[in-house]
Amino acid sequence: MASALPRVVVLAGGISHERDVSLRSGRQVADALKGHGVEVELVDPDAGLLGRLRSDRPDVVWPALHGASGEDGALRGLLEFLGVPFVGAQAEAARLAWNKPTAKTLVARAGVATPRSITLPRDAFRELGADAVFAAIADELTPPVVVKPAQGGSAQGVTIVEDAAGLPRAMVDAYTYGDVALVEQRITGTEIAVGVIDTGDGPVALPAVEIQPLSGVYSFEARYNAGETRFFTPARIDDDVAARAAEAAVTAHRELGLRHLSRVDLIVDGAGTPWFLEANVLPGLTETSLLPQALEAAGHDLGWVYTALAEAAVADAAR
Repeated sequence: MASALPRVVVLAGGISHERDVSLRSGRQVADALKGHGVEVELVDPDAGLLGRLRSDRPDVVWPALHGASGEDGALRGLLEFLGVPFVGAQAEAARLAWNKPTAKTLVARAGVATPRSITLPRDAFRELGADAVFAAIADELTPPVVVKPAQGGSAQGVTIVEDAAGLPRAMVDAYTYGDVALVEQRITGTEIAVGVIDTGDGPVALPAVEIQPLSGVYSFEARYNAGETRFFTPARIDDDVAARAAEAAVTAHRELGLRHLSRVDLIVDGAGTPWFLEANVLPGLTETSLLPQALEAAGHDLGWVYTALAEAAVADAAR
């Protein structure tokens, strides 16, 4: 049986801020594939990676690299250039989703609600004057607001700002992770994540996962430290609201040109409207991550799904 299955190289680790999370995701993917009879090699990419892939080509690569090294499109572009099949979004789509302001614009054009926001390069404060910029933000976006890096994941550099006095510090924190920050109106409501998978028959939304961090904020620690967040799968929302959230997630997945798997983060407000926050090209796949929880809640075996996604990547490359 194993000989008929693809030989998979799982890439995990890398040099981004999310290296440790990536290693955990990679191990979970590799273990699930191995449990399904797939031949798997877990590789921490380095300067020898491309030569290795060219000399000993696997059937498919599974990039479990979170952060810029795996989600900004660069690695995926190289894999496309080499003609190596891989699981997940192609390079162009990854670049679109990785840039949160761009993703918000594209998804909003498709009719999905997204919070009002402004994108601010670091240089804007020097060129236009910090006081003037902060005053403009405070006038147009009534606190609370969310300040986050325009690119990145795992809630790193993200701050909820309750009043204008907290903006300067929040901007500094966001700029630690990049030169562009996004300031977004905070929508209060039920925080959910909707996974989307496509094994070849079109994208399908998984049950929404409701996120309830004990601290009140779904921070990096709340995401990856067991016991710091309560999850409800399916989310405790009405069926019609769940259907709207599923539709919004699939719409985002399609509009951004994603494939195989993604996770769309949403806030459902008191009126039952799902608001798009961001789309994750490579959702976390650790033991505490949301996509695996949703797959299990839907009755899917992780090994079967991950193998089906690897086979879909091979089939896509053949076409």
